[in-house]
Amino acid sequence: MTNKTSFDFERMSEREKYKLLIGAVVPRPIALVTTVDLNGRVNAAPISFFNCLSAEPAILALGVENHDDLSFKDTAWNVRTTGVFTVNIVSSAMLDAMNVCAVPFSSDIDELAEAGLTAVPGSKIAAPRIAESPAAFECRTYVTLGVGNSREVILGEIVAAHIRSDVVNSRLHVDPVGLDAIGRMGGHGYALSRETFDLPTMSVAQWEERKRKPAAE
Repeated sequence: MTNKTSFDFERMSEREKYKLLIGAVVPRPIALVTTVDLNGRVNAAPISFFNCLSAEPAILALGVENHDDLSFKDTAWNVRTTGVFTVNIVSSAMLDAMNVCAVPFSSDIDELAEAGLTAVPGSKIAAPRIAESPAAFECRTYVTLGVGNSREVILGEIVAAHIRSDVVNSRLHVDPVGLDAIGRMGGHGYALSRETFDLPTMSVAQWEERKRKPAAE
């Protein structure tokens, strides 16, 4: 049996736990989240503490870190005050632009303009989507959880989706190669999703058949 190194999370610092989590829970999908403030100014921020949690209701989850002084970052504040946000999936073609959006600009700077990305008005909410993104989900806040002082966990209910026509078919199957989403690894690492494979879930009967085969041979 391979040796394992064990860690007592109750005795570790926040930074130590963070390093283990981002290195082991991979690859994580990246949400390039667009929001607006009460004055209509657009903000865009990449968030890799992100995933879908439910289909009915359709829920996306964001883990948004606070500033070091525990004040809210623009994304968390905008969502808190407007109740809406849009999740834009990041393709490999958007990698550099996403990285520009990660620069800690002041609140009066339009990250999309700096990154050369195009804002498209939302169909149901005030937060825009990004034209270059292969898939975007307009969300209204479902519930927000304060996790300690360092992070907000925001659950959003999807009210509209916009998916590039060439990557979704009439059966609502999304082509992962065409989507070409990138994932976040540990540190500064990223992963591509172009190489995929299918692995159907077995029925109990199929599993029993599989167990019998070696004995029969």
